[in-house]
Amino acid sequence: MVAADLPIGDRIRHYRGGRRQDAIAGLVGISPDYLSQIERGIKVPSLPILYALAQELGVPAAALLSEQPPTVEEASGTTDTAVGRALLGYGPPRGTEPVRAGALRDRVKAAWRSWQADGDRFTKAAETLPGLVADVEHAVRTARAGSDVVERRAVLRVAADLYCLLRSYLRRTGRVELATLAADRAMRAAEDADDPLRIAAAQWNLGHVLLAAGQPGEAEELALHAAEQVAAARIAEPERTAMGGALQLVAVVGAARRRRWWEARERLTKHAAPAARAVADDTNVAWTVFGPTNVAVHAVSIEMEAGESGEALHTADAIDTSGLPSLEREFTFGLEVAACHSQRRDDAAALLALLSLEAIAPEDLARTPLARQLVLTVIRRARAMHARQAEQLAVRIGLV
Repeated sequence: MVAADLPIGDRIRHYRGGRRQDAIAGLVGISPDYLSQIERGIKVPSLPILYALAQELGVPAAALLSEQPPTVEEASGTTDTAVGRALLGYGPPRGTEPVRAGALRDRVKAAWRSWQADGDRFTKAAETLPGLVADVEHAVRTARAGSDVVERRAVLRVAADLYCLLRSYLRRTGRVELATLAADRAMRAAEDADDPLRIAAAQWNLGHVLLAAGQPGEAEELALHAAEQVAAARIAEPERTAMGGALQLVAVVGAARRRRWWEARERLTKHAAPAARAVADDTNVAWTVFGPTNVAVHAVSIEMEAGESGEALHTADAIDTSGLPSLEREFTFGLEVAACHSQRRDDAAALLALLSLEAIAPEDLARTPLARQLVLTVIRRARAMHARQAEQLAVRIGLV
């Protein structure tokens, strides 16, 4: 079995196994160079050649094509679906006594810490979130109908924090539509709680949803407007500065995604970096991981997006991410370093970076499309020894 997103060329290479490329090409009636180009994704085989290859490799022709996605019935019992069902209201009966805000707050904090720090965070989140979402949803419904104002605000604050976590989880599992719903619920809960810091955090989360949905201009506009609101909000320092800086970083990414490199660099230098210096240490206000290290990591992101891989790697050399409170941020930085090495066709360095990422965050490596693409690139392009190591990595992360 191979992964559903594995390209045709990589499927052919997988099923070819240890058999020589020139031998298979000769049996099919094509040149070894042509077969090599097919396996590297440069050429797409015609249907007659595809059927001939399948026959010589001893597999059905369908095995060389992308597999169909699972049906709704097959997917209905997955943990991702359980999270979505809880978010849509499938929780405890309305007559059940709700969990109090204090207990829910401790559970949400624990879930956030696991999500940011654990290498198996997807597995743990899938186990924890359905029940936590159901309990928070039930508590919110009950609190909105009740008369205890203090408990109501406390529950809504907890809900805002949880919905922001859900946004991150759902986006990383490819459920952008549900991530948008979660971000909207975070905003509604924060506004109902009249909590300026959580309102800003909800806007930060919504900005990330817009980036994931391919709307960088809207994300940038939202973030800049929110940053103006934060500057005038009733938020204590240094939380206000950190939150404003985190929103500036969303605008930086939005500008970079629109290929406005100089605008992104200028905003990073003139707005985000001063805020990071004012905060001094790497903070985690509203789980945004804002601070000097994250600003430096975004400088690498800009250069990587701009194709300036040499400059990106030079900047990356001076960054130590070991103190970041978020493994996800550390993983993203390492992945961008791997991408820069790949851009420079340094496949050995790219492989080394990918193997390092597997050691700290194997589930992220397996789930991230860019990481999977980089592994395939090493397999197609690298020397035999490195290609074999990449093939073994592909097996471990479920590509083949």
